[in-house]
Amino acid sequence: MKGRIFDIRRFSTHDGDGIRTTVFLKGCPLACAWCQNPEGISIKKRPLHFENRCIHCGTCVAKCKNGGVEQKEGSIQLHIEKEEDWERLIDWCPAGALEMDSRECDVEEIMQEIRKDLVFYRHGGGITLSGGEPLFQWEFALEILKQCKKEGIHTAIETSLYTDGEVLKKVLPYLDHIFADFKIADEKKHQKYIGVSNKRIKENLKLLLGSEKKEHVVIRTPMIPGITAVKENIQDISAYISSIYPEVSYEILNYNPLAEAKYHLIDREYCFEENPKLYTKEQMGEFESWARLGGTKNVIIE
Repeated sequence: MKGRIFDIRRFSTHDGDGIRTTVFLKGCPLACAWCQNPEGISIKKRPLHFENRCIHCGTCVAKCKNGGVEQKEGSIQLHIEKEEDWERLIDWCPAGALEMDSRECDVEEIMQEIRKDLVFYRHGGGITLSGGEPLFQWEFALEILKQCKKEGIHTAIETSLYTDGEVLKKVLPYLDHIFADFKIADEKKHQKYIGVSNKRIKENLKLLLGSEKKEHVVIRTPMIPGITAVKENIQDISAYISSIYPEVSYEILNYNPLAEAKYHLIDREYCFEENPKLYTKEQMGEFESWARLGGTKNVIIE
């Protein structure tokens, strides 16, 4: 079995306890306006151009056959809808400014990368599956998790929970920790900013927080100005999850201004014309108080 990944990040300290290896699986059924990893949304493989590496030698333009690469006003533009031998063009680039955004791997190839850091996992680390949405390629994700458990490696996942409930039931036995997003409580706003209904997510939250894994679950909401970072939204999310499991852990994530830089790589517009700044400690404290008003006792500020 093979899957498509767009990154493997070693020595991560933000995707679970200890030092972790985070595997980013490509493909996501959501369309969050602020997506932090926009290169992971589409399951399709595509070339990327990195302007900061480019020496503007024109080799890619000269070698393309169907107009897939164009040099315009001193900058390289890719037309990925054109049929080109993109792997060949990448090989021709002397500066490494062209790359594919992802690669196919089998489970053993992933495990070889994971095993490089076994020494760190003995002190509280492990692996985390992220994305994209890792359960978009759930069969591949499940095989990685099964192999990790065979080898005694701690496992975690970062998921939107937008998946079939039966899929969630299949992967849960092989997960030691679950980070699950619940971004917007209101149904209409969820459809507007995320592109899908949140009914499936709510159903899976009930499944997850009613399972024997509930103590190892953290519900997360990223703070997006004017969208998720709203008192009513935070209180409603808090009230919903605490009504299912009163001891639920709820993590409020600060806005990440670094995501904007990725959007030009995939020819997409970012949701903000002017990129907002990180929230201050005082503002994050206010978000925490709103979550507590909603009924959640265990609130984490990140």
